[in-house]
Amino acid sequence: MPLILKKVLTIKYKKKVITYILLASISLLFISPILAIIINSFMGVEEITHHYPVFASSQSIQDNNQFMTMKLIPDMFTLEQYKNVLLRQFLFLKMFWNSVGIIAAIIAGQVIIALTAAYAFSKIYFKGSNKIFYIYIIAMMMPFQVTLVPNYLMVDRLGIMNTYRALILPAIFAPFGVFLMKQFMNYIPKECIEAAQIDGAGYFEIFFYIVLPMLKPAIASLIILQFIDYWNMVEQPLLFIDDALKRPLSTYLSIIGKNDFHYAFAASTIYMLPALFIFFYWECYLVEGIQLNSGIKQ
Repeated sequence: MPLILKKVLTIKYKKKVITYILLASISLLFISPILAIIINSFMGVEEITHHYPVFASSQSIQDNNQFMTMKLIPDMFTLEQYKNVLLRQFLFLKMFWNSVGIIAAIIAGQVIIALTAAYAFSKIYFKGSNKIFYIYIIAMMMPFQVTLVPNYLMVDRLGIMNTYRALILPAIFAPFGVFLMKQFMNYIPKECIEAAQIDGAGYFEIFFYIVLPMLKPAIASLIILQFIDYWNMVEQPLLFIDDALKRPLSTYLSIIGKNDFHYAFAASTIYMLPALFIFFYWECYLVEGIQLNSGIKQ
């Protein structure tokens, strides 16, 4: 009997090892482009031109018979790309701070709108609340391209075209945040709300002292998801803003890829850092927040 048990454990151990190796291989395959970008950012101009002649030349790919070769370890590590991007590319720095300001305003406004609207839908009962919330769900399920045209017409009529408000205002009132916060608030026990009401607490006291402390994982999840979404937005800036100096950094990579390809890897690496920092800093909250009732203590 112990021999059979030992064989079973050995088989389970081998299956587990094979599973880990397979998952590690798939993960490495997915992150290999990111690793290549980071490694190539430490290459010099001559080495990039040598390994990527197709993109470095002004000819199109169809007309160019040269092939590119990917190298994992540079011949010589250098910070030349970062120095040129951070010290000589004024447009890159300007667009970077444009993105920081736009994203900060969007997230702050969306968190406030989402929390207050979700609190009204979830904990304050009024006639027609379910029907209005269904409209939110329908708007959320519509493709982005469908809502882009109404947003453009609204921005044009408000006279805020070619301003930061053209990007901030439509994003603040996006329905996804309201939907996500309401789903979390639905898991807050009614007993907590009723006990506070018996003690004489009003809607504002319940919201600030009971609801908000229970929603920390939900708020962190909303911030992470919306940061990644709007940090990578491209269509809205190209459509709503004509002045390149007012556009966010997400629209800059295509420009530098055409004009200054030698610095594109460093620019892409710097562009990824804020999103990676936000994700790893609040990773535990995101994992906890995905489970709807994990942050709610009975």
